[in-house]
Amino acid sequence: MRNLRFDVVIDCELFARVSSIFSRLSGAPVRVGFHPHTMEGLYRGDFINRPVLYNPYRHISEQFLALVDAIESAAVPKNKAGDYGGVPKEAPRLRMQAGEREAMQRRLLGDFPVLAGKQLVLIYPSGGLLSIRAWPLEYFCQTAEGMVNRGYAVGVIGMPGDKALAKAIQDHCRSPLCIDLTGYTKTIRELLVIFHIASLLITNDGGPGQFAVMTPIRSILFFGPETPVLYGPNSPGAKVFFSAMACSPCLTAYNHRNSPCDGDNRCLKVIRPESVLDCALEMLAEERGR
Repeated sequence: MRNLRFDVVIDCELFARVSSIFSRLSGAPVRVGFHPHTMEGLYRGDFINRPVLYNPYRHISEQFLALVDAIESAAVPKNKAGDYGGVPKEAPRLRMQAGEREAMQRRLLGDFPVLAGKQLVLIYPSGGLLSIRAWPLEYFCQTAEGMVNRGYAVGVIGMPGDKALAKAIQDHCRSPLCIDLTGYTKTIRELLVIFHIASLLITNDGGPGQFAVMTPIRSILFFGPETPVLYGPNSPGAKVFFSAMACSPCLTAYNHRNSPCDGDNRCLKVIRPESVLDCALEMLAEERGR
């Protein structure tokens, strides 16, 4: 990194110290990052020379834009802009290459002929690195079963390590319309191309739900341990389920993503699969109408 002679490093971590250390070791003369100022905790080193106040009351996308604004700011705490030069709140759409969507469609139909003529619903049942963020697997199973019983195709997406989740859902559905797409894509871009083909994504809070806003796919997301106020997707095509229990959200930058919950994530368990299925069917009907 020092050999590349960076001018600026923007450190987007909220609480981790290791990324701030790397920003210093990079040799960049301008180092932007979040800073506690007078708040408790979150101290990340006095070598961040464009310190920006972490504001838990603003959406994280706006806070990242505040980091960019601070590069040339002399104000304290290094950022006081409001609209960031008219940057749109909605994410930019993926620029598709000629024939890219058609090639993926041929690949999918070649590997899964059962998809022909069917609306495809994608589900992401993994909690990723934070299993507490996962909607119960049995709820995903019931929702997928309701979909295939109504003639929709369901594809389970995820990393190769999520194949056990896909198998559990397939075993529950007992239908060829439920297919395993875990590990199917090798890049995020390939996944986004599939998002251009599918009609709906049902997902835990995590990467796929955020990437989806760069595509036309509509989505249903589950929040509980973390809040959609800060991390919800900026997209009119996204529907968020959030129970807002007294203890929710429990994962924050201030507790290093350590929840006091004993693993019984009731904030997600109270979101019933019947309600999700009704919402999904309504969104699919609207999509078919368009």
